[in-house]
Amino acid sequence: MIGALLFTLFIVTVLLGVPVGAALGLAGAVAIALANLDVQWFGLLAVPQNLYAGIGKYPLLALPMFILVGAIFERSGVAGRLVKFATALVGRGPGMLPMIAIMVAMFMGGISGSGPATAAAVGGVMLGAMSRAGYPGAFSASVIGAAAATDILIPPSIAFIVYSVLVPGASVPALFAAGLVPGLLVGIALIVPSVWMARRHGMGANEADLPRPPFWRSLREASWGLLAPVVILGGMRIGIFTPTEAAVVAVFYGLFVGIAVHRTMKLRDVFDVLRESGELSAVILIIVGLAGIFAYSLSTLSIIDPLTNAIVHWPIGEYGVLALIVVLLAFMGMFLDGISIFLIFVPLLWPIISHFQWDTVWFGVLLTLMVAMGQFTPPLAVNLMVSCRLAGVGLESTVRWVMPLVFGLALVVIAVIAWPQLALWLPAYLGF
Repeated sequence: MIGALLFTLFIVTVLLGVPVGAALGLAGAVAIALANLDVQWFGLLAVPQNLYAGIGKYPLLALPMFILVGAIFERSGVAGRLVKFATALVGRGPGMLPMIAIMVAMFMGGISGSGPATAAAVGGVMLGAMSRAGYPGAFSASVIGAAAATDILIPPSIAFIVYSVLVPGASVPALFAAGLVPGLLVGIALIVPSVWMARRHGMGANEADLPRPPFWRSLREASWGLLAPVVILGGMRIGIFTPTEAAVVAVFYGLFVGIAVHRTMKLRDVFDVLRESGELSAVILIIVGLAGIFAYSLSTLSIIDPLTNAIVHWPIGEYGVLALIVVLLAFMGMFLDGISIFLIFVPLLWPIISHFQWDTVWFGVLLTLMVAMGQFTPPLAVNLMVSCRLAGVGLESTVRWVMPLVFGLALVVIAVIAWPQLALWLPAYLGF
């Protein structure tokens, strides 16, 4: 009875427009209160305790730092220099600018791991160039929104940090390594249909006439940005610092590049970046804490075990259950942001993962792939909303261009399910 009320209250409050984090906390608190009526108010002490427990985890220290890194590199002019270098590398021609946008977004993912931040940074640089080259705004917004979704797969990834907190045995370094190959595959899966659509519909007719930047000068200007992933990931690999410490190092590296090297940031910009990053980090951590209340109520009310037993004993087999989970995540990704999906579904799916003995790192990559798909799948697509706002187009106008990109990512999902070593080979090779 209380379990049914828990889910009903959560769904109703979300449909009424209550933020997902507040809905999670409210539903969990009401369920805890009803389950502890016999001990009066003492049972409600579990609410603040689990709110604190939800955010009192060491790996989460890296989360606000990587958000700050993304904001710093967005302001420091790194994205513009990477675009020039990528243009000098691949040249001009129909379909090349979409390829460049995806390549730059993938590289930015190796710095911050925040999809919306990358969509803003790359969109601010690329949308004007793509418009002048003859690409429709809806197409450009679709490509940039999809490209930014690769950022939660390519390390460092905020999504992987949250997943490591929720799942025992899935370390941050192992997840970072596991996401690299699938992230590169997603980039290729987005480049192919983007170039094909551009050439098939005659887009970018003016692109060949645009000047090609000189290669060596572009490389020199982009070198500080190109070194950022080497500093972050290389330092973790050789054991100089942990992922949390790497995030702090990346912050100071980004500030040095923006203030001393490129000189595109002033002290006022630093204050603005700190404020914006603090606000975004606070929102995410509040959601994480409130989700801890919801997860506690699920465990104390013994809701998960009966639900798990019902699912695993369906006559559809292991791969049938996996297919059902993938379809569910694809559907929910259209309406919920990535952090909310992790916080809601990982506690529910953990017993199923344990029952079928799925590798937790592999499943984390699969779950993140589905979240990445949701970030540019209408009607609620956070990356696509950012790029559409920058391009000045409606979200509905992107549907025809987005669907081939969604199909490309879906092929990568199928490949990772069929060949788990696509995700597990690199962590094993690196000793994670």
